[in-house]
Amino acid sequence: MKDIQNLRDHRRINIRKVGVKTISYPITVLDRAKRVQQTVATVNMYVNLPHRFKGTHMSRFVEILNRFHGRCNLHDFHRILQEMKERLEAEAAHLEIEFPYFPQTDHPGSDIGVDRYLCRMHGSLEQDDDLVLEIDVPIHLPNGKPAKGELPRSMGRWGQASVAVRFYRFIWIEELIELVENSLAEYAVTAGSVESVCRTVGRVLTDHPDIRWFKVVVENLAHGYSTFASISEDKCMARP
Repeated sequence: MKDIQNLRDHRRINIRKVGVKTISYPITVLDRAKRVQQTVATVNMYVNLPHRFKGTHMSRFVEILNRFHGRCNLHDFHRILQEMKERLEAEAAHLEIEFPYFPQTDHPGSDIGVDRYLCRMHGSLEQDDDLVLEIDVPIHLPNGKPAKGELPRSMGRWGQASVAVRFYRFIWIEELIELVENSLAEYAVTAGSVESVCRTVGRVLTDHPDIRWFKVVVENLAHGYSTFASISEDKCMARP
């Protein structure tokens, strides 16, 4: 049978992205307290296809993923990208995974001792590696004492901070969550705006020596609409 995918294409048109998406796949991620944690990810895998190929075998993406048995750490992330690029003879390889993460917590508002955070990892390999870790951190209203004549205030959801980082050295998922939550621990969220919350988180990330780039998007949930503010900084560009 003729291999259509590997036939030469003389039209010289590069396909920017070809691959598979929304694969539901069990993975193992690093956990600071328990060493590893099992979770289920949504996976997108795609490559930049050179003009000389008409297409690629889509089954190869899942074959490569299966070879690593769902391991998800920085070393294996690079190896998956490298194998995608080599086996598919691609100009660049891309891997995106999104998964819920459940660190142990002692939050007073958590009855079961477990909070859920949505995490994403975006990796690309062309000439060099590029990896972005992104986490959605919920922002809750502080309890506070009720004013005279008011009912007690519950621990409601004010909004969330989506924090994406590139780093010089490995950073635990829990560490990034703690950076955001600690920066807002003494902050009067109810009296602040999305802009001021965004700046508060941004200052902490700017001061962290292992973070070289970050982007923060803070969203406040309101009735029928939401407000947001974003900030980003490339600390490499800021260096003299």
